[in-house]
Amino acid sequence: MFRVVVTRRIGHPYQNRAPPKRKKPRTSFSRLQIIELEKRFHRQKYLASAERSSLAKSLKMTDAQVKTWFQNRRTKWRRQTAEEREAERQAANRFMLSLQAEAGKTLYGGGGSADPLCLNNASLHALQNIQPWREGVDDQGTPSPEQHPRGNDFHLVATSLAVQRHTPSLV
Repeated sequence: MFRVVVTRRIGHPYQNRAPPKRKKPRTSFSRLQIIELEKRFHRQKYLASAERSSLAKSLKMTDAQVKTWFQNRRTKWRRQTAEEREAERQAANRFMLSLQAEAGKTLYGGGGSADPLCLNNASLHALQNIQPWREGVDDQGTPSPEQHPRGNDFHLVATSLAVQRHTPSLV
């Protein structure tokens, strides 16, 4: 009879491996090398292998160093452009909100704090500021219930229709 012996490892599976090699220290480039790399990057974000080889030779660097530098620089460039676009988007949003607030002040007499959702829609904003029985007419010229032959019902229906007409459907 044959006997099969299975040995089980004890501990973590990586424990029995050889110790990892030491990490290569960070490469320092000279100012001249960085200036030339940045100039080239400004003109050209990607290099073909022949271009990379030529640039590496002229800067006394390896192909791998140039390739890695360009990869890292493209990553930095993408991050910076994304941050700039986000900052521009936020500035545009702030500008639009200030324009809307100014438009609300000039169109609706300023003062008081208007609902920002109503500022985007003139009819909703007018409804927010409505005083239906002031001197017989509201802000939109609709007669008050006492002045209109149909009374209160007419005013409620007119207000409801104005809200429905200017409120986006949620369905």
